[in-house]
Amino acid sequence: MKSILLHIHDDVGADSRLQAACDLARACDAHVHCVQVTPLPDLVAADVYGGAGYAPSIAAELHEIDEAYRTKMEARLGQEDIAWDWRQIDGDSVAGLLSAARLSDAIVATLPEGGRVHLSDPLPIVADLALGGRTPVLAVPQACKGFAVTGTALVAWDGSPESCAALRAAVPLLQRAQAVEIVSVEEADKAEFPSTAAPEYLARHGIKAQLHSWPRKGRAVDAALQEAIGTLAADWVVMGAFGHSRWRELVFGGVTRAMLRDTRVPLLLAH
Repeated sequence: MKSILLHIHDDVGADSRLQAACDLARACDAHVHCVQVTPLPDLVAADVYGGAGYAPSIAAELHEIDEAYRTKMEARLGQEDIAWDWRQIDGDSVAGLLSAARLSDAIVATLPEGGRVHLSDPLPIVADLALGGRTPVLAVPQACKGFAVTGTALVAWDGSPESCAALRAAVPLLQRAQAVEIVSVEEADKAEFPSTAAPEYLARHGIKAQLHSWPRKGRAVDAALQEAIGTLAADWVVMGAFGHSRWRELVFGGVTRAMLRDTRVPLLLAH
């Protein structure tokens, strides 16, 4: 990975995002593209009460706030031993980031803790980023202190197209990991797939991996994966995102939704 997009936004997850992006950039000798999206309010479409007249002043105020934050962040970036640049975009956060990420190898965004209650809480955009584009997303829990690229990586493997996409995207990082643990949760209702396909694929890239068939014991798959993360002391996780439709997961629950809610280590997601 040589081109990393970092979501710039003034929230309580900003420091963990920045640290993870810097750790990733140093490990891969990569360039960090800092993308700051200013979400301007849509006051022009319906000017019932003359709201459009306030739009320029509101936009100017938002740009002034973001410019002050840019000055602060650039001072911080100047202390890091990485190459970086800055891009400011007006509009929707998800659309702006996806547009800017077309030639990026990964997007670094935050996994919020709980719902968004305060303006300082991180934007809950990881799922939209993972589903909306073709760029893998490194989802960093807001309380993380960094991204241990060279630590222990856990690959959540079920043979699905999504898990295959995530595995392929993760190869440059898995090559740097001290240990790679592939975890396949036992599912009686899952279609058969070659259980050794993932370690064989990684072996061709010079990556040694240990395959674990993890017992489900009547639990939800995400609960079994969380146990594996703790037992194997994983520093980060590779997994496919939304094997079922997002609406189905929203209504009936799903592995991705639960992992985004409960995981406290970085997730590398691909769809």
